Amino acid sequence: MSDSTNKIHETAELDDLDRRLVAVLKTDGRISNSALAEAAGVAPSTAHTRLRSLQDRGVVTGFLASIDQRSLGLGLQAIVGVTLRPGARQENIRSFSDQVRRLPQVLQVFFLGGTDDFIVHIAVADSSAVREFVVEHLSAQPSVASTRTSIVFDYHRNGVAASFQ
Repeated sequence: MSDSTNKIHETAELDDLDRRLVAVLKTDGRISNSALAEAAGVAPSTAHTRLRSLQDRGVVTGFLASIDQRSLGLGLQAIVGVTLRPGARQENIRSFSDQVRRLPQVLQVFFLGGTDDFIVHIAVADSSAVREFVVEHLSAQPSVASTRTSIVFDYHRNGVAASFQ
């Protein structure tokens, strides 16, 4: 977590065209510029210019590929709630977040206010790999007080949110 997390993000001024472009991109980030323009009802040059503006203003922050984890041999997903020990909180929060987000099993990390300090979304091969991940990568950290693991049975994503950082 960087100092930019303390930065206040302003709501971007979006007109109707910006909103139409964003709506199309939310369903297909790989759409061609000409198809994007057609879907929004504008010229390709206008779509290109406006998309560039949306990127420059931080509204569109990237384009991602959705990967079927099962095709990679990672057929089991889990959500792990993590509570850190009291004391040196800021340092522990930064350290934990930096270490965990680099692990290859980790799909997403959420820093929370509430019962858990973090939620870690992982994809692994099987239940033994879940146990190994929790024991070796989470519980082994001195800053971790407790973990709670839930297995994901089904998953549906309505959209992809950008990082707060």
